[in-house]
Amino acid sequence: MEVERVQALATLDTLPPEFIRSEHEQPGITTFHGPIPEIPVIDFSDPDRSRIDRAIADAAKEWGFFQLVNHGIPSEVIAELQRVGREFFEEVPQEEKEAIATVPGSGSFEGYGTKLQKDLEGKKAWVDYLFHNVWPERRVDYKFWPKNPKEYRKANEEYTKYLLGVMDEMLKSLSVGLGLDEHALKEASGGEDIELLMKINYYPRCPRPDLALGVVQHTDMSVLTILVPNDVPGLQVFKDDHWFDAKYIPNALVVHIGDQIEILSNGTYKSVLHRTTVKKEKARMSWPVFCSPPGDTVVGPLPQFVSDENPAKYKTKKYKDYEYCKINKLPQ
Repeated sequence: MEVERVQALATLDTLPPEFIRSEHEQPGITTFHGPIPEIPVIDFSDPDRSRIDRAIADAAKEWGFFQLVNHGIPSEVIAELQRVGREFFEEVPQEEKEAIATVPGSGSFEGYGTKLQKDLEGKKAWVDYLFHNVWPERRVDYKFWPKNPKEYRKANEEYTKYLLGVMDEMLKSLSVGLGLDEHALKEASGGEDIELLMKINYYPRCPRPDLALGVVQHTDMSVLTILVPNDVPGLQVFKDDHWFDAKYIPNALVVHIGDQIEILSNGTYKSVLHRTTVKKEKARMSWPVFCSPPGDTVVGPLPQFVSDENPAKYKTKKYKDYEYCKINKLPQ
């Protein structure tokens, strides 16, 4: 059965009804239009590491979200990652894209696709995507990596090499911010076996961006999500009962605290509720990498944060069971 891709609908003058969100979700109605509180921006070149650690911990408690500047990934590495991803979506023939499509019923996210998880109201999101594992090497399956553009593999592997270092530093700061040994959160999340899953989101031009969403509100089930956006704004975060636009900052990495960090910290750190809006004039793209435990890793509140006065707020379970419940909208 041929799947209709959102990119093929971008030339329409009217928005198909299945993409029109209910009023409680429509960005034209629900986006906050007053002064936006200061969303944390953290300068990783600050020579005072304790100040960085405090800033990251504070952002994780207050927002579950921050933007990282001077993070050490060369701008040309990020630019090349963006170039090859954009060329895959905008220049590679459709039949070539379909050749690496997600396999229905396989239990794997990997591949090119459109609909990710069920929507309780039966609505669709205005996005096409590409998923593939980038780390560890034994989890990489190149059959889901585009063969064109030719530099795709090299660009993604180069970016991943740098990203592993950024992830390690973020987990160290978050551990120290909880009063733990700097390796504690990484070890609790699978240590050197933490898996990195690349996703490229492609949000085509949309005739009615006030009515549609690229990705509906959600928290990430990962430990951390580290994201590169393009220069078309669209990320919104939920705080104090409002949806706020996250400002685009050139060369910044966007860091989301995921569900597993919230669980490990027994709720001290917050997994950020966020969504994506779309634009009429230009396609938006983003490159999130989900840093997650291996499926058999058991994750639950760390014993240091559980007591008679502060009981466990989350169940302890294998990550793959958590993932299954989340994707299928089942209670945890």
